[in-house]
Amino acid sequence: MFAVATTNDRFIRATKGEGGSVKPVWYMRQAGRSQPEYRALKEKYSLFEITHDPELAAYVTRLPVEQYGNDAAILYKDIMTPIPALGVDVEIKAGVGPVIEQPVRSMRDVEGLHQLDPEAHVDYVLETIRLLRTQLQVPLISFAGAPFTLASYMVEGGPSKNYEQTKAMMYGNPETWTLLMDKLADMTITYTKAQIAAGAQAIQIFDSWVGALNASDYRLFIKPAMEKIFTALRSEGVPLITFGVGARHLLPEWNDLPVDVIGLDWRTSVTEARNMGITKALQGNLDPAVLHAPWEVIEKRAKQILDETSDDPAFIFNLGHGVTPSVQPETLKRLTDFVHNYSAGQ
Repeated sequence: MFAVATTNDRFIRATKGEGGSVKPVWYMRQAGRSQPEYRALKEKYSLFEITHDPELAAYVTRLPVEQYGNDAAILYKDIMTPIPALGVDVEIKAGVGPVIEQPVRSMRDVEGLHQLDPEAHVDYVLETIRLLRTQLQVPLISFAGAPFTLASYMVEGGPSKNYEQTKAMMYGNPETWTLLMDKLADMTITYTKAQIAAGAQAIQIFDSWVGALNASDYRLFIKPAMEKIFTALRSEGVPLITFGVGARHLLPEWNDLPVDVIGLDWRTSVTEARNMGITKALQGNLDPAVLHAPWEVIEKRAKQILDETSDDPAFIFNLGHGVTPSVQPETLKRLTDFVHNYSAGQ
């Protein structure tokens, strides 16, 4: 089915706890962002235009693999990509993020959400995946937003610091909230299964903002939807990754989910996570801000992470969140080489 076979399987083996001495490396938001070639594209095309053009989206996805030598590619798209298909208009505003002029606030709004038909609504995503599988020699990770994180944008109408409207629905209208979580879980299952069928070799579910909830509320209001998603994807045979920011207190809850890999942000070390009883493969977790420091500092911090994971066959080197636009590509290339070379010599 695919003309080019995956020849670098370090990432896949690490997700199974079978990693070798050389640690696999990839970076969240590695596609685009800081690369001059991407910025040149953005002068001609919008985010919408790039993601809807499989050739362009595949090019942006490949760039960091080709330039940095990363062990996995992550598809270039946005977590809000499938939301318009539900009947919710989304505008990605520069410097702001997703903006929704008519937020989802009532039971009527939730009941009115449409169902996703991947081949009809996001065919360009699937075509990009198919194209990349003929071009890449490393695994292709695709992704989706988790129900809470998607809901936070849909209910708030955009990015939020306190999630007041979202929590108001969750606490004050639990029936509406439960239906919203269920519909978003079903959409996520449909969306990710289509991506896997197209050729995605791993799936990461980004629950970026779920750290805003305490563990008790997570168990009650969020975890059932996450269990539904990962249970449905379990039979697809690809590694499943979950990730959120500021969610140290939720790590035990994630460890119970049928996932393969837990992504750590920079607030929790791998050693701390293991001492908490986390048994899944771990991914992370250099603070992205460290990439703006002198190389000596970057190397020291990366070395600390590699030293504590030297005997851990279930570890993938990454950042604790996404690459920021001002990071120099040369820094990411140097860091990738350092991780490979240093871990190989341990």
